Amino acid sequence: MSQPVKLYVYDLSNGMASQMSLQLTGRQIDGIWHTSIVVFGKEVFYGQGINITAPGRSHHGTPLRIVDIGTTDIDEETFNEYLAEMREHYTADKVRSINNSLFPSPYRSFLPDFNCNSFTNDCAGFLTGGSIPDYIKDLPSDFLSTPFGAALRPTIDSMYRRPGTTPPQLPTPAATPNPELAGSILQSVASQAQQGMHPPTPLQATESLVAPFHPITNSASFQSLLRTHKAVVINFSDLVTCPPCRVIAPVYEDLARAKGVKTSGGAGAAFAKIDLNTPSGKTLGAEWNVRVMPTFMFFLDGKKISEMKGADANELRSQIDLLLFQAYPPHPHTSLSLPSIQSLSLNPILFTQVPALDTVANKLVSFIDSAPWPSTCTQSKSDIKHVLSTAVLPYLKSRSKTPSPPPSSGTATPAMLVSWSKATQTLAQVLPMEQLFPLVDMWRLALLDGAVGTWCAAKLQLQSASSNVDADRTPIDVFLGKAKVKGADSIPRAYHLTLLRLLSNAYASPVLAPYLLLPERKGGGGGGGGGIRDKMTEVMVRSLLNEDAGVRMAAASLVFNGAAWVQKGRVEAVRSGGGVEGKRDVEDEDWEVEMVSAVVEAVDREKGSEDVVHRLTASLGCLLRLSPFYESQIKSLLEVLQAKRVLRSKLGKGGCGEEGVRKGEVRRLVEEVADRLC
Repeated sequence: MSQPVKLYVYDLSNGMASQMSLQLTGRQIDGIWHTSIVVFGKEVFYGQGINITAPGRSHHGTPLRIVDIGTTDIDEETFNEYLAEMREHYTADKVRSINNSLFPSPYRSFLPDFNCNSFTNDCAGFLTGGSIPDYIKDLPSDFLSTPFGAALRPTIDSMYRRPGTTPPQLPTPAATPNPELAGSILQSVASQAQQGMHPPTPLQATESLVAPFHPITNSASFQSLLRTHKAVVINFSDLVTCPPCRVIAPVYEDLARAKGVKTSGGAGAAFAKIDLNTPSGKTLGAEWNVRVMPTFMFFLDGKKISEMKGADANELRSQIDLLLFQAYPPHPHTSLSLPSIQSLSLNPILFTQVPALDTVANKLVSFIDSAPWPSTCTQSKSDIKHVLSTAVLPYLKSRSKTPSPPPSSGTATPAMLVSWSKATQTLAQVLPMEQLFPLVDMWRLALLDGAVGTWCAAKLQLQSASSNVDADRTPIDVFLGKAKVKGADSIPRAYHLTLLRLLSNAYASPVLAPYLLLPERKGGGGGGGGGIRDKMTEVMVRSLLNEDAGVRMAAASLVFNGAAWVQKGRVEAVRSGGGVEGKRDVEDEDWEVEMVSAVVEAVDREKGSEDVVHRLTASLGCLLRLSPFYESQIKSLLEVLQAKRVLRSKLGKGGCGEEGVRKGEVRRLVEEVADRLC
């Protein structure tokens, strides 16, 4: 009689991966999955060896979801015999014993990397001939080595504890993340980004979740790997009896780590190793006619394209590089000589000048004193002035004591930021826009503090997860909302300038920057990263055409910061093996079309400022170089806009000033973008 087979799915990140991965790694990772098989009235899973419990009674608690993966005609006794055989391979103690007894230390890490998901995939193949869902198996191999992954490590390790222990029960992952946990993770990411990564010592049980290899023990899992990955490398070997296999093993592992699927771009090959010293490995070897150890096979789009026998490290590298070249052709711009663009600093343009803070504060206080105060306000004038005088002003003064304060100097506290943010929202409702610029300028200075950027990022992250459009908003969102209501053509100049400079300074935080240009996720809240991007883009595009030269300069600086951030991600994706097909999940074709059109129009209209032309041309170069949309849409758009003619016109008389662009570095950049990218 057929028996149903279920897959119990748990998220070891406790919901944090789904909520924060896209912003912080450039790829959407919906969970750090732990899975178990439920059949014959029992839940079977692998952690510290193979464990069996009643369904839903494991130390992982209640599963996040239950997946029906079919039925099995195999009887329980046969399945138990299969588990007995599997215990010989899925046992951490035996792997350690083999490592210590047979191999010197350089080779100890090259035995099969089993984990909970490879175990359930093998069981699914044995029971049903199918496999577990693709999204569970495809966690990028470098995820836990990213700052975000390292920050999640304590949460993951705490959920992947040994059976039999009784630590405090963790909450079931929810749609809305724990704000304290989100804030602490973002703070950890910011600290690692600024000071260099020092990842914690990993729990052995979770380390293999992102091992560079996909363990394969049956034909079903083999076919599943070929079906779900564009490029696949398989190593058939026997480390116990084959000396050449042990020689090539460390080379193969290094290649798997360097050229496996990465978080930045998603490109790379899936690497697997099949142990021919096991009964299941021998069966697979016979199925693929393996007669020499080691044998490497290379697959593209599910079809074997080449095979290599023996332990030739140089040939192995060449074959893998060729496979990746065929799977992910390099962007056409990678072959261009672009010295001016490549020499551009991609660091953000920041506005760091500190005004007379007492004067700024007094100006704001005078506006507060003269403003009519609605009876519906939950904060009084004295409450707000108290926050400004006792918390905000001393904080800003402590930050301005030196031109470049160290990270520990005058760092904002969450309590101060919460009270300041609350006062900001009240003032934004009470004061007219022309009286808000001192407040905006204070926040401009604060965003140079990494702690403020991290706090804003945590707020935006929570907003994006909430369906409440009236949720507590960041000052960035508040100020942008005021500008959107007014319309960029009629924003008071002082407010306009300080807002653009504040937005530019938001790029000082490596944690906050992704939220500023993140596309809005379908089904997400209305106040999240996508909402910020839409409002910011509207103000930015209109500001590029403003009559005021200072506004245009600030807008060009903001455009460059966004374009440079996009360029950084693309460069990293290409370096990790990505190409046009390996674009990051944060890419947005419609947004790029809008930005390219706006920048070309702004360059065409700019007749007075060479610096504005410089920043706009640099922005255009960053947007065009390595664009995944260049061939599909951008190239034809540039022809319609006559971008080459527009740029070259800046070099002649009257194009920008009486004589045109005169600075040598700017002329070279304009020529390079015009002639090679347009």
